[in-house]
Amino acid sequence: MILDKNSAKKTAELLLQINAIKLKPESPFTWASGWQSPIYCDNRIILSYPQIRNFVREEMAKQVETLYGKPDVIAGVATGAIGIGILVAEALGLPFIYVRPEPKSHGRQNQVEGHLESGQNIVVIEDLISTGKSSLNAVNALKDAGANVKGMVAIFTYGFKVASDNFKNAEVALHTLSDYEHLIQQASDTNYIKEENLQTLMQWKTNPSQWKP
Repeated sequence: MILDKNSAKKTAELLLQINAIKLKPESPFTWASGWQSPIYCDNRIILSYPQIRNFVREEMAKQVETLYGKPDVIAGVATGAIGIGILVAEALGLPFIYVRPEPKSHGRQNQVEGHLESGQNIVVIEDLISTGKSSLNAVNALKDAGANVKGMVAIFTYGFKVASDNFKNAEVALHTLSDYEHLIQQASDTNYIKEENLQTLMQWKTNPSQWKP
């Protein structure tokens, strides 16, 4: 869900500006899942641009407070959201922890790294939502550790129905700074993409796992 449409538009503009999101309908990317896609998103690039990094930090911190007040702890999902999660925690003056995809195979075999007490209120920070599977895996790990997960705030979502269904079924609230709809609108308004490519981008969104260029 989008909380602030102006922020969503500005976030989309900045992500396109620094090529954190690339749109190439004429020369699609191949995701790790094997899906063919006209879009590729790597929000870790944000960390290399101080002004944009600060904008994202402040917007996410503002949304966390607006939606949930001040939680006890901010949690980032490894690895993509560790950096931005730390920035949000710093902006709010809160402790930070992060969640691995799976427990370590050695040492203390932690999946949740950092100090967490049972019953603490947590807001999870994520960089990108595709199907939501890895994000909800982190939420489950936090719940297993005794945390009270209030919700998740992410930078961007593709807006897939499967993700919406997954979050709904898990009863986890998700808000994002921007999404695919605002991104395509911004790309169209600024002539980032050609008019004839708009249809391709919209077709992909309806059935991404089966889409072929």
